[in-house]
Amino acid sequence: MQRILFIAAISFTLLSCNDDDTDPKGYLVSTEFYGNFDAETLQTLMATAGIDLDPALIQYDVEMYRMVYRTTYKGSDIEASGMIAMPVNSPDEVGMVSFQHGTIASHEDAPSQMQPGESVANLYAALASTGYIVPIPDYIGFGSSDDISHPYYVEEATADAVIDMLRASKEFAASVNVSFDGSLFLAGYSQGGYATLAAHKAIESEGLEGFNLKASFPASGGYDVKGMQEYFFDLTEYNQPFYIAYVAHAYSKHYEWTEPFSTIFQEPYATAIPSLFDGSKSADAINDELTDIIADLIHPEVLENIDDPQYDFITEGFVENGLTDWVPAIPVHFYHGDADITVPYQNSVDTYEQLIANGASETIITFTTLDGATHSSGIFPYIEEFVPLMLSID
Repeated sequence: MQRILFIAAISFTLLSCNDDDTDPKGYLVSTEFYGNFDAETLQTLMATAGIDLDPALIQYDVEMYRMVYRTTYKGSDIEASGMIAMPVNSPDEVGMVSFQHGTIASHEDAPSQMQPGESVANLYAALASTGYIVPIPDYIGFGSSDDISHPYYVEEATADAVIDMLRASKEFAASVNVSFDGSLFLAGYSQGGYATLAAHKAIESEGLEGFNLKASFPASGGYDVKGMQEYFFDLTEYNQPFYIAYVAHAYSKHYEWTEPFSTIFQEPYATAIPSLFDGSKSADAINDELTDIIADLIHPEVLENIDDPQYDFITEGFVENGLTDWVPAIPVHFYHGDADITVPYQNSVDTYEQLIANGASETIITFTTLDGATHSSGIFPYIEEFVPLMLSID
């Protein structure tokens, strides 16, 4: 049961004011102490949870804090939030690995809203215990920015929220006399995989002063957003319909669609969807309000004619926010379970192959299949794979 709860917690658990770190206000607003974790206890907790990592890798005590930081969204200055885990008895200089969480819908599931003793905090602390500063952004729409509708699978807003928290984390490390050596890694699962790749792409495109991105480790994300739509529309049934509604709701808010939801969804779902994503409901609760039958959920005209120009307001967002249109020059290590039907394995395969076709070197991007893993069961194998690889990179 503990393993199941841990998996569920992890699975469901902005363009900055300036292009460098010279903003006189800085990015860090505040921090609040969350808790202490000693290395020996973390070793035991990881083993008990069923994560097969060499205990010797988990070697430093950790302090965790809630963080509020400055970022921007749609041209406006806002405050966002997250958690940060800090090794407290580590060597003189340490690197940073930003860990991006998977899809959540409820405000109470945001990392910064974790209550003391929650098992997912042990994972974040264990990652920091390997000798890294670990920021865990909430993303916009949760925590300090929960008055904004979460821009789910919106590339720029996602990347900016991650990158500005990196800047704030660097400032916080300096304030507590933790010496950051500049090395940066990015990791995340499910939506966190998408967020990881979006941030990686933005850093390569725009640069990030004071950081040396070494590699990213995106796992089980829907990187090709148009491909995700095509996958959903080819199905007869899909037992996680809230993902479909979530993207539509997020794009409607972010792009300020004027078209009613009844253009896309059938009743009673068209009327219900706007109220389902107010932050009070979990993914399971939202699924209970929808239907698994695609033909009953999606308007038949949309199912049949989604690529007609009349629906460009929908599909342009899918294309714009896809992450298949660039050529990575810094290593990207993809992971995905081949039994995943929630976020399909093929989406990662297609993304990997497209990046190769774009001109990326097979020595720069790699793909690891998590044999037999579903969307939920792939989390632990992913952690077991990427952590030792990350620690091996100079």
